[in-house]
Amino acid sequence: MNKLHKLIIAVSLMVTVNIVKGQDVHFSQFYSNPLYMNPAYAGSVVCPRITTNFRLQWPSIDGKYLSYSASYDQHFNAIAGGIGVLFVGDRAGTGQINTNMFSIMYSFKADLTRKVAMRLAAQVTCQQKTLDFSKCSFADMVDPRSGFIYSTKENLPHKTKVIADFAAGIAFYSEQFYGGVAVHHFTQPRESFFDLTGKEVRLPMKITGNFGAMLKLKQSMRSEKSMGDMYLSPNLILQYQNNFSGGYQYMTANVGMYFSCYPMVLGAWYRLGYKNSDALIFLAGVEYEWFKIGYSYDVTLPSNKYSKPNTGGSHEVSMQFHLPCPVKSRRIRHINCPKF
Repeated sequence: MNKLHKLIIAVSLMVTVNIVKGQDVHFSQFYSNPLYMNPAYAGSVVCPRITTNFRLQWPSIDGKYLSYSASYDQHFNAIAGGIGVLFVGDRAGTGQINTNMFSIMYSFKADLTRKVAMRLAAQVTCQQKTLDFSKCSFADMVDPRSGFIYSTKENLPHKTKVIADFAAGIAFYSEQFYGGVAVHHFTQPRESFFDLTGKEVRLPMKITGNFGAMLKLKQSMRSEKSMGDMYLSPNLILQYQNNFSGGYQYMTANVGMYFSCYPMVLGAWYRLGYKNSDALIFLAGVEYEWFKIGYSYDVTLPSNKYSKPNTGGSHEVSMQFHLPCPVKSRRIRHINCPKF
């Protein structure tokens, strides 16, 4: 490649990395993807659980994001805790950068009192990030009048970066209240493809704190949920992460409320970004015995009174499957929290 081509690639990559690297993959159905939010929730429902999530973000613009995840977790008496495995995939923009992550986690369970339990967790992740040069634009593809009409003659390399990553979390819960703190990327591994500026690009540390309550409005005398059981669940989730671009601090505050009249669930969240409103999130779901399905839509809010975003919002679908329990779950305190 000549110097001009290298400069174009360098500028393109720096712009792309700025877009992708600001934050981790974001899911709006926080509790339908509990292992992604905090590894301490591995095994928290005791019985085997499978969860899947799919998110389409900003479909009305060319740089939309596709994100998806799948997880399995279960409590094991023999090791006094839960084991969880999690896969997360992300396709950024038009597919130039693709990320796949596989995590395994263990959460140790302890009863602090008769009514309060704790889980303390550690997580190990293998992350693979791939840069597809075939979807990049080069100078020899441009016609002065017609734009990008030619095929490039450049020798397109294949770039893949594999890193090890680590996280830890803690969660406390009782019959009515729950909360926790998780720290992801606490070693801040180097994930840049190139050393274009002489500065290392590291995955910034992320801290997530959540707190909520399950307020019973109506409940039958049965131990299991019955038709017409109702509850309200207020929630607060704070996420803090250093932004790679400029080094400023990035924090989001998510304030939400769920209302459930079994088997239906409705929810709404307000997400406040670093300096402005980010989105309103509306959710509807059904939970019945061993199966749960939810859909949410993020309404992108204008960053100020002059902007009119036309991103198409974000769509997210989740499914959960609870498998037959091999242990006597009634003897083990499980978390009572929202399912979406």
